[in-house]
Amino acid sequence: MITASRFRPAWWARSRHAQTIYQNLLRRRPRPSTRSERLELPDGDFLDLHWAQAQDAAESQGERPIVLLLHGLEGSIQSKYAVGQMQALSKAGLTSVLVHFRGCGGEPNRLRRGYHSGVSDDVALVVRHIRAHFPDSPLAAVGYSLGGNVLLKWLGETGANNPLTTAVAVSVPFRLGHCAKAINKGVSRLYNRFLMRRMKASYARKFRQRSDPPFPLDALDGLKSFHDFDNAITAPLHGFDNASDYYQQASSIHYLPNIRVPTLILHALDDPFMTPDTAPSESEISDQVQLELSPRGGHVGFVAGRWPWKPRWWLEERITAHLIEQFQSV
Repeated sequence: MITASRFRPAWWARSRHAQTIYQNLLRRRPRPSTRSERLELPDGDFLDLHWAQAQDAAESQGERPIVLLLHGLEGSIQSKYAVGQMQALSKAGLTSVLVHFRGCGGEPNRLRRGYHSGVSDDVALVVRHIRAHFPDSPLAAVGYSLGGNVLLKWLGETGANNPLTTAVAVSVPFRLGHCAKAINKGVSRLYNRFLMRRMKASYARKFRQRSDPPFPLDALDGLKSFHDFDNAITAPLHGFDNASDYYQQASSIHYLPNIRVPTLILHALDDPFMTPDTAPSESEISDQVQLELSPRGGHVGFVAGRWPWKPRWWLEERITAHLIEQFQSV
């Protein structure tokens, strides 16, 4: 089902770039109280988890609901949208846990492989870990951008066997090939350059001390676009033939019809990382998916409020309200 969003952008941040930049760069970073956990994986690698407990929680987690958060490209516990949501969930009485995808968070992972837009196997491992330790706690997940694509892909792959109570995905690049082109056009090229710098820096930090880089470090400057990077690095590192094969296999658009968990998708048609036709049509989603479309909101933006010095973080309000409603209906 596709519905119109009730989001109304702040008058002082109406453009898609203002929405995107204010939330992700200009916002003061929330600082929820968290504890970290390292999850050792069967393949010898690791994932770092960051837990934020409900503010009114007793010593035991018990049957309290848990919300898993999946960050976007090059995101981490430093991402303002993620810690802002963790803080909002904590105040609402919900426990949350943010997982760092492999190699994110400042410390390179051990294996050659890293993370990408379709790395749903790692989500399955984290969920299995949470269920093993808290079998009586209802579980939900929220994914942003790349993390939203991963989440939707996993939901579609698992269908009726998925253990979540509900899921939320925000600003998802449903069609990865389309988005790789869109972000390399016009003003959006500024985001392309910003993210490319971070991706190349992470790659160099990891492979500078290894003898098996899939792509020469001294040639990184020649990679100018997402397609360049994915063709030279992401695809060969993760078993894809090339960037096109990666985009085809990892794009969540192909998995949406098979989702059987109640899922809310929040998407702005002015998202500068993509084009309006990136969003799925009614025929491309299952009857368990509610796609809320907003004319404005930017990329993981959705900033509201009357005054710049007192913004409202609408995403946190909408996501928290949805999760509470779904948990109460169980």
